[in-house]
Amino acid sequence: MMLSAESMAPLMFAGMILFLLVGFPVAFSLAALGLSFGILGVELGFFVPDFLANLPLRVFGIVSNDLLLAIPFFTFMGCILERCGLAEDLLESMGQAFGALPGGLAYSVIVVGAILGAITGTVAASVIAMGMIALPAMMRYGYDMRIATGVIAASGTITQLIPPSLVLVVLADQLGRSVGDMYAGAIGPSIVQTLLFIGFIAIVAIFRPNLVPALPPEARTLRGWALWSRVLWGVVPSLGLIFLVLGTIFMGLATPTESGAMGAVGAMILAALRGRLTRKLVWEGMESTMRITAMVIFILIGSSVFSLVFQGFDGGLWIEHLLSDLPGGRTGFLVVVMLFVFVLAFFLDFFEIAFIVVPLLAPVAQKLGVDLVWFGVLLCVNLQTSYMHPPFGYALFYLRGIAPREVKSKDIYLGAIPWVGLQLLMVALVIIFPDQITAFLDKEQVIDVDKVKIELEAPEVMPDSSDTPEQPVGPSESDNDLQKQLERASKATK
Repeated sequence: MMLSAESMAPLMFAGMILFLLVGFPVAFSLAALGLSFGILGVELGFFVPDFLANLPLRVFGIVSNDLLLAIPFFTFMGCILERCGLAEDLLESMGQAFGALPGGLAYSVIVVGAILGAITGTVAASVIAMGMIALPAMMRYGYDMRIATGVIAASGTITQLIPPSLVLVVLADQLGRSVGDMYAGAIGPSIVQTLLFIGFIAIVAIFRPNLVPALPPEARTLRGWALWSRVLWGVVPSLGLIFLVLGTIFMGLATPTESGAMGAVGAMILAALRGRLTRKLVWEGMESTMRITAMVIFILIGSSVFSLVFQGFDGGLWIEHLLSDLPGGRTGFLVVVMLFVFVLAFFLDFFEIAFIVVPLLAPVAQKLGVDLVWFGVLLCVNLQTSYMHPPFGYALFYLRGIAPREVKSKDIYLGAIPWVGLQLLMVALVIIFPDQITAFLDKEQVIDVDKVKIELEAPEVMPDSSDTPEQPVGPSESDNDLQKQLERASKATK
């Protein structure tokens, strides 16, 4: 079969899907596909060899991107907070505060998950910390195993949506929008998502209270000022760190990279206040940060190689024509894209989806009139499910790794299903009610040119400083003398 330039982009896309399904490492799969099809394209004369000379410039642009420095900073901050004892204080105090209610421990897990999400930015830190502390307590006081495991895993995934989420940083970079706008747009959906989780537990507590029993009186050891002082000891430093990271961004005092650096320092100060700042803690945080950052950079370089060659074959136009002609226009595009991302999340994590798929979708979304900040937050809501999909969700793996042996994997997977449904419901709510994102963004001033009026004030006549009455307008004496001299000169020439 004779290869044509028009068939190369679909072949590249099919090859990418095949490699991902086989399970070969994503970064190397993308780089190999890009280089192979690039060499083939040069041999077949579809583009000149000089086209591939852009590759070193793209790689240099990746490693010199200041925005991506926020990833290691926020990762390091999450690694420190995961081990510094803050999660333990928050869970124990919140558990005592909500313990008298049916579902009280589940409420505390959701609230603490939201707080940890606003200060760590990493799912692993939230799931592991809450799983090690809250799961044994829930098992001890008779919680249904599937409810317990599901609420812990789902509350950890809220971290992906709540600023300073790493997902929002990556999406802002790929969509060409500011991180501050992405953070501001995610405030509304993160609040609604948290309320959805709380509402689900409230419904279970009303209709099946035996699945989420209240703590017995003997387990509620803290009351009065002792309880509230314990709550404040966990909440006040958390709020301070949230302001240090997010408040400085929203107030325009710091860039995301600078706020990430301040957050890392703030996390170390919190660890020192709790007596947990040790050489081992810092080393483990640096090791985890190095591993995650290296993974992100390799995936980004591989996707850059793939996208360069893919665009050389006009792959962007192929994707645009494919998605622009869908029935339903803008709504049809959003539904198909959300289903596509949801299915991909069974096999890929959010980094891989953000670096591979988002650059292909963004131009089509922009052409259809979709606001890219809104589109990025919608994708972030959908990408939460990548951590909750049975059987490949990372949150489920984290929970399986730290759960006691009597917790069955079957309960972890089945317990995740209702929460995935709630996350998909959140995707629908964002599409139906877009104001929950746009309400927090700065509104652009729309000027109707037809109604513009230009009014000019008449200049005021400044009075003479000599206070003499205004002289009548007419020729001055010097003008009359000049006129007489001209008349004499004309007579003399005659």
